[in-house]
Amino acid sequence: MAFDEAGMAITIDAEDHPADIAHALSEIDPGEAWKLLCALPVEVQAEVFGYIEPELQEETIEHMTRPQLTALITEMKADDRADVFNRLSEEQQEMLLPALAHVERENIRKLSSYEEGTAGAIMTSDYATLKADMTAKDAIAQLRREAPDKETIYRTYVLKDDRELIGTVRLTDLILAPPSRKVADLMDDDPVYAFVDDDQESVARTIAKYDILAVPVVDAQHHLLGIVTHDDAMDALEEEATEDFLRLGAHGEITESVRTAGIITLYRARIVWLVLLVFGNLLSGFGIAYFEDTIAAHIALIFFLPLLIASGGNAGSQAATLMVRALATGDVRSRDWGRMLGREFLVAGALGITMALAVSGIGVFRGGPDIAMVVASSMIIIVLVGSLIGMSLPFVLSRFNMDPATASAPLVTSIADATGVVIYFSIASMVLFT
Repeated sequence: MAFDEAGMAITIDAEDHPADIAHALSEIDPGEAWKLLCALPVEVQAEVFGYIEPELQEETIEHMTRPQLTALITEMKADDRADVFNRLSEEQQEMLLPALAHVERENIRKLSSYEEGTAGAIMTSDYATLKADMTAKDAIAQLRREAPDKETIYRTYVLKDDRELIGTVRLTDLILAPPSRKVADLMDDDPVYAFVDDDQESVARTIAKYDILAVPVVDAQHHLLGIVTHDDAMDALEEEATEDFLRLGAHGEITESVRTAGIITLYRARIVWLVLLVFGNLLSGFGIAYFEDTIAAHIALIFFLPLLIASGGNAGSQAATLMVRALATGDVRSRDWGRMLGREFLVAGALGITMALAVSGIGVFRGGPDIAMVVASSMIIIVLVGSLIGMSLPFVLSRFNMDPATASAPLVTSIADATGVVIYFSIASMVLFT
């Protein structure tokens, strides 16, 4: 028996769902977790291990012997097996490979060779195939034999002798068809597919768009290499969304759980952007210094400075967040920039006017009609400019093949702040000194 951080006893049972077992094991020391896992049949161990977080997998592996690791890897699904292999040190990889059977060894080498973030990196080789000239009866018999070792048989892939993908056939259609009906007559000869070097996010979007359980992955000659299943696609989307959220917060990448990440890891992930933004914010200081005479003559202007520049930054951050998400989901393309710009101009203008009306009364109270006019007109222009900057920056980054999420809220805010200072005091100088 083991205990979690709160002192509660942890027990696991082979009848429990693997995801629930993995969650329970994540609450205890990796060494204790492995002791509990060892009490389960190896096929259950393999399934549970696939649900464990990557950093905990690495720590747990440290407590395994070579035979234990070999047995576990052999039982795992092909894609999970490759993922675990990639997380091993070179020394561990060299130790493991000779102990594996030839089939598993070559499968690992193949799946682990694809570039991270591509369809090849998240696909599995555990899929069922049929030949076009098979009868429905023979096809069902073959699927019955292969089903225990495959990720899914609800849609099967029809190949030529050279493994060229020529169609897919649904299990439902095979079951309902006359036994003598040919697979060629039942298959969809124009299947949805992805290329092996396609971005994993676009593959996940394809699965969501066509509402399918898996998408076949082919090479340039349309030879079937693997399939990406819906669960792996969801994991890929979660990974991409996490990266986007971190970038939107001007945050470096964290490859491990935030709960277990060390102080140095968290420090490194945040310090670079923060230092860069410090120097970016100096632009606001330069702007204020340039208008010292205007500020000295009308000290009431200082009261409204934080309000105005914050409004521009907030409006810009909102616009940037909307566009980053729209670009990430494919709802908006780079070619839509002109149309989006025109619409944002109208929306931001309306927002600026509304906010100007809200603060104009305070302007009259604090500094009189002239100050109120300066504040109101500045609010309109600052919100308008901040919104257009926030909306346009993701498009600019996308145009240069950079991640639109790099247009983070702190970055947009810093640019909008510096711009807002110049706009505000320029309008004040024109209105109050003429």
